[in-house]
Amino acid sequence: MRSVKNVLDRSHNRVVIIGGGPGGYEAALIGAQLGADVMLIERDRCGGSAVLTDVVPSKSLIATAEVMGTIHDAGTFGLRVRGGESETPVVPDLAAMNERILGLADAQADDIHSGLVRAGVKVIKGTATLVDRSTVHVAEAGGTEYDLSADTVLVSSGAHPRELPTAIPDGERILSWTQLYALDELPPHLVVVGSGVTGAEFASAYCALGSEVTLVSSRERVLPGEDEDAAEVVEEVFRSRGMNVLSRSRADSVERDGDGVVVTLADGRIVRASHCLMAVGSIPNTDGIGLEEAGVAVQESGHIVVDGVSRTSVPGVYASGDCTAVLPLASVAAMQGRIAMFHALGDAVFPLRLRNVASNVFTAPEIATVGLSQADFQENAYEVETVTQPLHTNARAKMLGITEGFVKIFCRRGSGSVLGGVVVGPRASDLILPITMAVENRLTVDQLARSFVVYPSLTGSLTEAARKLHHHQA
Repeated sequence: MRSVKNVLDRSHNRVVIIGGGPGGYEAALIGAQLGADVMLIERDRCGGSAVLTDVVPSKSLIATAEVMGTIHDAGTFGLRVRGGESETPVVPDLAAMNERILGLADAQADDIHSGLVRAGVKVIKGTATLVDRSTVHVAEAGGTEYDLSADTVLVSSGAHPRELPTAIPDGERILSWTQLYALDELPPHLVVVGSGVTGAEFASAYCALGSEVTLVSSRERVLPGEDEDAAEVVEEVFRSRGMNVLSRSRADSVERDGDGVVVTLADGRIVRASHCLMAVGSIPNTDGIGLEEAGVAVQESGHIVVDGVSRTSVPGVYASGDCTAVLPLASVAAMQGRIAMFHALGDAVFPLRLRNVASNVFTAPEIATVGLSQADFQENAYEVETVTQPLHTNARAKMLGITEGFVKIFCRRGSGSVLGGVVVGPRASDLILPITMAVENRLTVDQLARSFVVYPSLTGSLTEAARKLHHHQA
């Protein structure tokens, strides 16, 4: 009887969601599943920037670059191109590539919209503004305006690329990552400003496609937020493949120069190239959506302040995704949105646990991480045991021609419980899952080591690393 009452109560709950990205559409699906009346307002198309201009397009580009790299290395497997020994057996057609990439994004957006409609979510194309904690003003794309009353509001408005006043993108030669897919020719020389995840991924992809790439990094090494050993491997691979990595260099300005660009560094050096990609972070889309009027607290950066169940400072108003100051990952945004709905609609809920979040950098090789990092252990290094297992000793890796990468596992000294891990190599995003499950379920290295793996397989390196952390029990 209690569960029936809950369902009936939920049917009277109107949920209004601002933004159709992962944090919004996943929340909408859960809200509809739990019986709420769900209205989702999106100014563009379902999927948000993650689907239309960010995750789906960029990873599609990276997947294409992987195929290019495989073809380039075919000779090492004894494969020859029929019809001649061409130094470049395949050349990229960027216009065709980008057409396919945008087509994939469109198809994904359509699938998400169809799924929402089937679930009973009312999708409204337009913009939304908070009037107060229970009222949202909607301006539809067709011109109609009205107010929606809401029992629960979820803000999932996303973010947009940060721009420097001395390097404003023009969409032709100076580009943000949302503008790359309008190019119809491969950049002869691409300068990438910013060596974080976005910059490193695009630098890796365009290098594999055949562009000359210069990566401008203001830090000592690329990917400063990642495991130090992992980032070192990736940077060594970048340099070995001909990429020009400018460490401890900061771009002061980027200017158009005819059919090219001039990038001026802080120390006075000048880099001339055909194109420049600015990858210097994101800014949350929180201006002008009524947060201040509704009393929702935001940080100085503009990010919405939320707790572990996605609540803002205003009761009944939740937030998820890149507009919050939590990890800027599509998976995290989606989980925040789901948690918000579970909490708002009275279902069982567990607060977001960032320690268990797996993330991946889609460079070549990839870097996947989960749990606590080596940097987290520096002050209490004795309490933690670590092992690093190189991939090149793995039989399957030999077959695939993998020469770089490793598996690293952290466990608690004494109990052997898995605290975290790092995988560097092809498809690290897939290989990290067993470690993620071990962290999530508090498994020990011995339990991980006792799991059967296929031979030969790359996952064998995970259990081999776990075995090296075994301690004899008397």
